[in-house]
Amino acid sequence: MKLHDGELDITEGLVRRLLAEQFPHWADRPLWELPASGTENVMFRLGDDLVVRMPRMPGAAEVIRKEHRWLPWLAPRLPLRIPSPVGLGEPGEGFALAWSVYRWLDGTHDIPDLPDMAEQLGGFVAALQRAPIPSGAPKAYRGGSFASSDGYVRTAARDLDVPDALRIWDAALHLPVPPERPVWLHSDLLPPNLLTSNGRLSAVIDFGCAGIGDPASDLMPAWTVFDAATRPVFRARLDPDDLTWERGRAWALVFGLGAWHYYRVSDPAFAALGRQTVNRVLTDARSST
Repeated sequence: MKLHDGELDITEGLVRRLLAEQFPHWADRPLWELPASGTENVMFRLGDDLVVRMPRMPGAAEVIRKEHRWLPWLAPRLPLRIPSPVGLGEPGEGFALAWSVYRWLDGTHDIPDLPDMAEQLGGFVAALQRAPIPSGAPKAYRGGSFASSDGYVRTAARDLDVPDALRIWDAALHLPVPPERPVWLHSDLLPPNLLTSNGRLSAVIDFGCAGIGDPASDLMPAWTVFDAATRPVFRARLDPDDLTWERGRAWALVFGLGAWHYYRVSDPAFAALGRQTVNRVLTDARSST
């Protein structure tokens, strides 16, 4: 099922033609679409060790080029595996966008040990924040102010009948504006973007939203991934001040309401993640007052 209005037609036949035209040395490999692709890309497994990533929408094409530029630069600075691009595809065969081939990363999305995950992911975020910021580094998708989401947050809260969310949201909009402290961000730390192996976090994937911005947005996993018992473990690993923590909770509310509202028909599982995140934010806010 297509997830967005205006989404491109992407088929196995199209991918095979693009491979034959641009990467003929891979064209005869087994190829099959992965059922659990991302919200911005359709993924095809290419043999045992590669994966093809095809952007669903025109706006996602520049993400492909960004990852090719910056993932190899970030990889040696991080404690976990991240995607490794090996081929940048160009428009062709009626497909007008850039596309990409990456090394396949084994793993599952199961999280058997949440406290250990909180320690590891906190360490990953800390390492990412320590990475230097070179000239030309891109801006993160969630790297600025969450206030720009005000209209959509209010629409989603109304449509989903979650009035308590607006009380938290209004309080967040009145938080003091902090001085700029830009760092590297993943900006989309959600369970589908975390891989585990042998019970431990082994890789972080999908850096399409990554870039430079306010560290608050990478506190989102406190509510998108962790529960009340493990949230303090993640927080302790990063030790943010109270204002940054509250802004991180606001970013989690933006994600949760948006995912729940937008994907409730096209991707119920992703919408359920959004709803769970909203519920965790509401419960946490009540316990903090």
